[in-house]
Amino acid sequence: MSEFTVGERDFLLDGRPVRLLSGALHYFRVHEEQWGHRLAMLRAMGLNCVETYVPWNLHQPVPGRHRDVAAVGRFLDAARAAGLWAIVRPGPYICAEWENGGLPAWLTAEPGGRVRTRDERYMRHVRDWFGRLLPEIVSRQADRGGPVVLVQVENEYGSYGSDAGYLAELAALLRAAGVTVPLFTSDGPEDHMLTGGSVPGVLATANFGSRARESFAALRRHRPEGPLMCMEFWCGWFDHWSGTPAVRDPGEAAEALREILECGASVNLYMAHGGTSFGGWAGANRGGELHEGELQPDVTSYDYDAPVDEYGRPTEKFRRFREVLARYQEGPLPELPPEPARLASPTEVSLAEWAPMDAVLAVLGGEETTRPQAPTFEELGVTRGLVRYEVDVPGPREPYPLSVRGLRDLAVVYVDGVRAGVLTEAEPRLKEPVAGPARVELWVESLGRVNYGPLLGEAKGITGGVLHERQYLHGVRARGLDLDAFEDGVSAVPFTAPPSAGVPGLYRGTATVLGAAGDARLELPGLTRGFVWVNGFCLGRYWSVGPQRSLYVPGPVLREGENEVWVLELEGAEGDGAVPTPVPRLLPV
Repeated sequence: MSEFTVGERDFLLDGRPVRLLSGALHYFRVHEEQWGHRLAMLRAMGLNCVETYVPWNLHQPVPGRHRDVAAVGRFLDAARAAGLWAIVRPGPYICAEWENGGLPAWLTAEPGGRVRTRDERYMRHVRDWFGRLLPEIVSRQADRGGPVVLVQVENEYGSYGSDAGYLAELAALLRAAGVTVPLFTSDGPEDHMLTGGSVPGVLATANFGSRARESFAALRRHRPEGPLMCMEFWCGWFDHWSGTPAVRDPGEAAEALREILECGASVNLYMAHGGTSFGGWAGANRGGELHEGELQPDVTSYDYDAPVDEYGRPTEKFRRFREVLARYQEGPLPELPPEPARLASPTEVSLAEWAPMDAVLAVLGGEETTRPQAPTFEELGVTRGLVRYEVDVPGPREPYPLSVRGLRDLAVVYVDGVRAGVLTEAEPRLKEPVAGPARVELWVESLGRVNYGPLLGEAKGITGGVLHERQYLHGVRARGLDLDAFEDGVSAVPFTAPPSAGVPGLYRGTATVLGAAGDARLELPGLTRGFVWVNGFCLGRYWSVGPQRSLYVPGPVLREGENEVWVLELEGAEGDGAVPTPVPRLLPV
């Protein structure tokens, strides 16, 4: 067993100074059968440690139901087998460009609750969750023969709040649960962030992408002693739908890494390998200086312009980083592991069956409810997916503008069964007025809950109401369709032959892989926006607005021979809705 401690200037392993050369790799963004390969890539780059968050909402989607918490322990065992130490960031809040920053939607929706504070209603849930999670971490600490050397208290709290007592209570909770390795906090290198996010007696670290000497000088003003560490060296960045891909010059990033190491500091590359936000778990940001502006939903890919790309391949940034890190090694670096298998040849996906959205909702949706005003996703128990709202416009009455107050985030609207337009938070009014009597359907989709900033935890769906001119329309019928409802399959959905044009609905088909199966990417020409499953595994959201143009299909998901594919198209084509029947294709990466 090894004792890992914090000295006045260094990390200490059994009393010997050590430098952590870590890389972020989220177990939940990588298919489990590929963990070993990705961890070996980190070792080959010159790293001796891996860092991961733990998303609470993934493991407890509804109150009282836990889902595969043991995956955390399995990943830590894989890290140990790869010869890596591990840094664990259990939250409860993680950000990570992940839905709701990792907090369950049922938690942030509790009336009167105040997350990320000492509010007892919130802390009671945290204690229950940590009671399930922490045994997976505690039993794998370095002083018990495991890989875990550091555990984080909360995450970038100085960017959110100033409840120092909350952080102290979390630290005490971790200690009481058996965490004996050093605790740490991580914040931006600004005074107010370090003041709000640090805890007396807990190691403080800084997050930044450049200007290491200035950032560490700011950290030293707050913490004169203790190891220097950049807990998040932002060597790349994430992308938003409709945005421009984030790219950082490999040479410039390598020089920024070199500066960190020349300061004598430890480092954690964020991200070393980003992976993919499978299952529709990608989060969203808010624009503006104070993160209160327009919604900016994150794409499914979490490639992050990282040194190991989304497909697990080394990039030019990998090669540059390896050169820098090699100077801090004893002996030669490990060779790169063999590349994962790739799909042998392009394969068309035949979508032979189709079901309209109403039929899908009837089988997989929740119970319909009627309320005076539109209920939110949270009130209906919908985490990721969509809600169909129906409301009647009384009549007779002349045409008036129809709008949605508090729309989050996007609605495809039908009036008397005819598509009337697509509404967004920025454009919540139909272009054409609506006369009464009429039946209005609004299929509202969440594009990802905010994962950072003061609007964390905001509700989804129609949060205000449906207005006809200035008059609220009451008696709203609502029914949710959660992505988790697809976990048990779609065999009960009444499929028919697909229409001759690409319209909204659930398509079911097959892809026959000839030869070896392996890593692939899925292209979806002619489709607008929705989700895809391959052999029951949800690849995530696609959207024709880009910049992401295909979805990553991990090799372990595919098999030689017939593979079942489901495509849930939510919008259909623009204009009159007529497009050629789409022919998705699996392509080698």
